[in-house]
Amino acid sequence: MTARAKGILAILASAFGFALMAAFVRLCDDYGGPVSSFQKSLFRNLVALVIAGVVLVRGEGGMKAAFPRLPGKAWALVLTRSVAGCIGIFGNFYALSRIPVGEAMALNKTAPIFAVALSWVFLRERVRLHQALCLVAAFVGVMLVMKPGFRGADTFATLCALAGGLGAGIAYTCVRELGVMRVDGSFIVFFFSAFSCVASLPFMAAGVDPMTWRQFLIMLGAGCGAAIGQFGVTAAYRFAPPREVAVYDYSNVVFTAALGYLFFSQTPDLLSVVGFLMIAFSAFRAAH
Repeated sequence: MTARAKGILAILASAFGFALMAAFVRLCDDYGGPVSSFQKSLFRNLVALVIAGVVLVRGEGGMKAAFPRLPGKAWALVLTRSVAGCIGIFGNFYALSRIPVGEAMALNKTAPIFAVALSWVFLRERVRLHQALCLVAAFVGVMLVMKPGFRGADTFATLCALAGGLGAGIAYTCVRELGVMRVDGSFIVFFFSAFSCVASLPFMAAGVDPMTWRQFLIMLGAGCGAAIGQFGVTAAYRFAPPREVAVYDYSNVVFTAALGYLFFSQTPDLLSVVGFLMIAFSAFRAAH
């Protein structure tokens, strides 16, 4: 199997993992009292932290793998990836609480476009015209599915959602360069998850929202989905450059819709079906 094929499979697994996470986060509110976005974010990253830690400790390096000796550039990239990733999470979570879900998610889905653009500018990775067109077509498909209104009711929240997409794009670009430098993917996930957990704590200073045992199990499921997403996206951009795999990240929209139908009986309308077909066609064309 080629590195590109591995990258595509990894980004598809990542998209499914994040869709699963979103479904569990949505289910959480149906089985108890309200849980803050930052508490959900802590769960999101804590499970990935534990899984990545176990993988590192059980590997060849043992405990030393959690504290590797890396060149200064690699540490700078790992830190930038973590800060940008946190901005991506917090920006998206804040936007979800202030503007319609479709608008927040549509703006967050600019991440693959930013990743391709940034890899072209900073990593000098060539982007073919048909790859760029496929990416744009897939994003249009996302718009058809999510139907954002962009009425400007909350400009700051809209900017936060866009900052979330930019943060994720920066994070993916850093992961690509770290992959070229052969930095362990499990360590990248471990460091980011630990950083994100610590960053979430100040926002929970007012207290922890009580959770039922069902909510606790649901959030563990959300954390497992996020872990699949994190490991998948880290592996994908290590195997292949963003221009070759980024368009497949939009399969998340299709997975999310499928889970929405299974868990919440949400039936897509005609525009959504057209959007799904555009995403699928764009992915097919990008592969040829």
